[in-house]
Amino acid sequence: MSRSSLTRRWLVAALPCLLVVASAEAQLPVFTPDDSSGIYNPGERVGWTASQGTGRYRYTIRRDGGAVIDSGTIDLTRPGVRIETSLAQPGMVLVEIRPEKPDSSFGAPHTGGPGKLLLGAAVAPERIEAAEPEPADFDAFWRAKLAELEAVPMGAEVTPKESGVPGVEYATVRLNNIQGAHVYAQLARPSGDGPFPALVILQWASPPYPLQKSWVTDRAQQGWLVLNVEPHDVPVDMPQSFYDNLPTVVKRYEVLGDHSRDESHFLRMYLGDYRAVEFLTTLPQWDGETLVVMGTSMGGQQSFATAALHPRVTGMIAHVPAGADVTAALHGRAASYPQWNVEDPAVLETARYFDIVNFAGRIQVPALVSMGFIDELTRPTGIWAAFNRLRGPKEVVPLVDAPHNHMATEA
Repeated sequence: MSRSSLTRRWLVAALPCLLVVASAEAQLPVFTPDDSSGIYNPGERVGWTASQGTGRYRYTIRRDGGAVIDSGTIDLTRPGVRIETSLAQPGMVLVEIRPEKPDSSFGAPHTGGPGKLLLGAAVAPERIEAAEPEPADFDAFWRAKLAELEAVPMGAEVTPKESGVPGVEYATVRLNNIQGAHVYAQLARPSGDGPFPALVILQWASPPYPLQKSWVTDRAQQGWLVLNVEPHDVPVDMPQSFYDNLPTVVKRYEVLGDHSRDESHFLRMYLGDYRAVEFLTTLPQWDGETLVVMGTSMGGQQSFATAALHPRVTGMIAHVPAGADVTAALHGRAASYPQWNVEDPAVLETARYFDIVNFAGRIQVPALVSMGFIDELTRPTGIWAAFNRLRGPKEVVPLVDAPHNHMATEA
């Protein structure tokens, strides 16, 4: 099968993830961009023309979601009102518009959140670079950690359970991780011996939560051998009360160990994803050829790390990935989730080893990556920087009018 055919196949697999756009109710005012693609050249006018509105509004224009480059007031009682700017260098433009009189219903829920409307554009995005270079010992660090993981027996415990779907086999899985931690996942496949292409689904951020069985059984119905990995060291199918009663420190996982690259929660998370792929490749039902990693937001972040670290991965789909360009806040750019406090030197030193921009240059497999131009949680500047470093066949999905995951969701 050709690479282009494989990319189309993975795009079909990603559609339920990528096409969850919620139709926003018409908001006033409406702004029409000069270029519907949202992409401009350096020095070119980047602009929007207002229509269908009345009243006065305040606007602020930011470069890369951070530094303010312009602001002002517009009066929509006059026809043809415009907001415009330009960038001399590659970057993202983010415009925030608010009524002069606060109105919490304005802009909610799909265009920036209550009380505001967002507009976005990109300037020469294919030339956007990371704010800082990678650590000199990045590869050596990860080689050492993979060796540490390999010294831990996999200890796979597979527990078959009812799938609830005819023709689909289902099980929960527990694997050993470093530092006495565990990897939990749910597994599904079509009935029979296969072989089947493999899909690893990695999860978005949030305090620990149960995984929904349909997330894997639906894919198995389509012919996939699919493993869905829990990002935390907790079982995948406990009652909601179990997750609600977990200690607060577990729910604040993004800062656990953030002062040490050897203790960071994200170290165990990334290595857990690696182990999950390792487990999947041992199953006799795998076809030995196709193994795609896929995720949204923090799941996309994990997808970058896994595709870079594990040699058996053959493709990656990352929807609005988190964890890109973690030093952005030190360079006038807005930060993405996990929004580590990189002003703290120890946190800064740790975060750089988990930045997906630094993994991207190690990825040579076909990749499909999306970013929302008005996403304030996983910023498009960093995602473009990561995308630009990918070394294999790649395709970008620019979501010009999209906030995070097309809606106001968790990371």
